[in-house]
Amino acid sequence: MQETLTEDQNAPPTLMDQIYKRQRFIYDASRKYYLLGRDELIKSLQIPENATALELGCGTGRNLICAAKVYKSATLYGIDISSEMLKTAGSSIYKANLEHRLNLAKGDAITINTQSAFAIPSFDRVFISFSLSMIPNWQAALTHGLSLVKPGGELHIIDFGECDKLPNPFKAMLYKWLELFHVRPIPNMSQWVSEIAENNGGTAVSKPLYSGYSFYASIKKPL
Repeated sequence: MQETLTEDQNAPPTLMDQIYKRQRFIYDASRKYYLLGRDELIKSLQIPENATALELGCGTGRNLICAAKVYKSATLYGIDISSEMLKTAGSSIYKANLEHRLNLAKGDAITINTQSAFAIPSFDRVFISFSLSMIPNWQAALTHGLSLVKPGGELHIIDFGECDKLPNPFKAMLYKWLELFHVRPIPNMSQWVSEIAENNGGTAVSKPLYSGYSFYASIKKPL
């Protein structure tokens, strides 16, 4: 497995490192009950034969491992801003015997230079799973993610929705709980995705999942 984790070892931990230093050990076991839609996203990727895919905000590597098992000829890459999460991702990838196909690097979704990190400037698929809602400047992350997609390739997104078909008390309780983890669901995502796609000559598809609990979208870039 290629690991380009070359950050300053003396640098102070990021906010995400502080949040996930201990949570990373129970993250996958706990999040499967409320990060709904991740498997639908992986199925929707439809990664071509011998193609490449990048996950922005790969966390524990759960999605990368699942995608690698579905798309057996693909080479996958993941970046995350948290060194703590990347420790777990690296360990999980090694245990799954997928280190020859899955590559990790530390980086910010807004500024990552994949040419420097992986010697690859763009990818057939880029995906973002429940990470945009943790990024204050999520518009910049979305735009940068699309810039990393090859012509004819696709950007896929899954995140918390607006819960528009769910009871208001449930929505209020969920949003308050998510705030504890610095997660802020983004309103009007369908509009934002369509606008970014249009500005880049792409085609957008979006839909709510689980009565609006989750939001899925994709942007296909022109050839």
